[in-house]
Amino acid sequence: MTRLYNDPHTFTDDMLAGFLDVHRDSVTGVPGGVVRNTETRPGKVAVVVGGGSGHYPAFCGVVGQGFADGAVVGNIFTSPSAQDAYSVGKAAVGTAGLLFSTGNYAGDVMNFTLAQERLINEGIDTRVVFVTDDVASAPTSEMHKRRGIAGDFVVFKVAGAAAEEGYDLDSVERVARHANDRTRTLGVAFAGCTMPGADAPLFTVPPGRMGVGLGIHGEPGVGEDALPRAADLAQRLVSGVLAEKPAGSGNRVTALLNGLGTTKYEELFVVWRSVAGLLADQGLEIVAPEVGELVTSLDMAGCSLTLVFLDDELERLWLAPADTPAYRKGRVDVASAASARRTTTSDESTTTVIRPGSEESHACARTIVSALDAMASAMAQAEDELGRIDAVAGDGDHGRGMVKGTSAAVAAARDALNAGSGAQSVLEAAGDAWAGKAGGTSGVLWGAILRGIGERLGDDGEAPSASDVADAVQTGLLMLQRLGKAQLGDKTMVDAFAPFTETLVECVRSGTGLPAAWLEATRVCETAAQATADLRPRVGRARPLAELSIGTPDAGATSFALCAHAVADVLKYGR
Repeated sequence: MTRLYNDPHTFTDDMLAGFLDVHRDSVTGVPGGVVRNTETRPGKVAVVVGGGSGHYPAFCGVVGQGFADGAVVGNIFTSPSAQDAYSVGKAAVGTAGLLFSTGNYAGDVMNFTLAQERLINEGIDTRVVFVTDDVASAPTSEMHKRRGIAGDFVVFKVAGAAAEEGYDLDSVERVARHANDRTRTLGVAFAGCTMPGADAPLFTVPPGRMGVGLGIHGEPGVGEDALPRAADLAQRLVSGVLAEKPAGSGNRVTALLNGLGTTKYEELFVVWRSVAGLLADQGLEIVAPEVGELVTSLDMAGCSLTLVFLDDELERLWLAPADTPAYRKGRVDVASAASARRTTTSDESTTTVIRPGSEESHACARTIVSALDAMASAMAQAEDELGRIDAVAGDGDHGRGMVKGTSAAVAAARDALNAGSGAQSVLEAAGDAWAGKAGGTSGVLWGAILRGIGERLGDDGEAPSASDVADAVQTGLLMLQRLGKAQLGDKTMVDAFAPFTETLVECVRSGTGLPAAWLEATRVCETAAQATADLRPRVGRARPLAELSIGTPDAGATSFALCAHAVADVLKYGR
């Protein structure tokens, strides 16, 4: 288990500070992550990778010559925020544009896409490539839904080498997508991983068994089988990956046998001996394979096999030299790679506009701060249980993310209130802080919800009526659905939020006062949240493990109901 930490909530910050101190000669910290400590040379495309932490050497360990120009570093197993991705991208980019690349997870897709849009709006040509190499996470008919696991490493390396070689942005994006299309991975787990501060792993594997088709965020396998001998495991991995050999590919491959955190190198070499023989028996020629820890999952026991079906271009880029804190290949030409020492880093952040509110709106803002404070208290009490629910078919980070998000929201909202703001500015400050500090799917969604509600309430005029509040909540729901793309029945927060909103609107229209209407809507959404236990997830990280999730309510719907209940108490009792 993960035993060494100071405060579980600052584990990522503490880790990053230590990493930057050790590798100060090659990388430097910026808000949201790390970049090379030399400026991106003129004409070179910047490649920025990233995702949640807990995967070292991915992602910060591959920042360097021939690989990435920067890495966005989120909390453990949690997508970094859009602000973090923007900050690192802005710091890394030179004159030739920017390529983001990360795994294909809902939070990463939302946050990196939002960062891309912001950079494009500032005139910086930015592309995003999401890695989809995990053959177990979706069928071939839905390859766009597959997760990115150890294949991330390949796509990042190819894109970084292409940028180093002088490809323009169109060509870097093209070859990154091509590498993704030619990369397939299958993984197995022998034991789950444990989050810092937790006393139990996110999942367990019975003795003598293994999970097949695991994720790298602590997700259990999509199936389970008997733990075989090393040679039989090699057969399982090779046959599973070769079954998805891309059409038209040749007989040259590179391979990554990746350890997930506690599987020893000696064990991996035993498995590799059989993998190499099996690939040769299939007439495949192996080019520069890698065996070791490349994309880990904290202390998970297990391994994955990645095959990349090469052509001349991919092979050249895979073999190109690289020099990073955690990975070296060949010899980098220091003279040609030399660039000016980085003297500035990006410290830009999303600055919420603080506007003075009317007296009535300021009074409403005071209630909003009390409501957010009550939500934060509820999340702190429910953190462990929300993590347990989320870990059944996800990565177990929902409780921790909600605690970080609500805590940040309260602090930002209180600052805005003390500056004299009205309801809109207080909610916008809270939403920006929630999204920025929590990251992940829930962070960006709650940030959008609070901003949507705030825009409807405004900072001026009379105190909002019950009808105004109901309309504002309805706007928040629309923002959630527009950004998250989830619908009723998908087993997400929408399954609690939508019935809550419908009930609130109906009660208010019938003349019920806001406290009573909110309480009735809360009762409905609590029932709806519990009913998500009967649903199969159709979107998000839990989708590949849909069967496992049946019988357990959705963590996002559950936390929404808890938040609604906390606000109901504030409206009823004024605290």
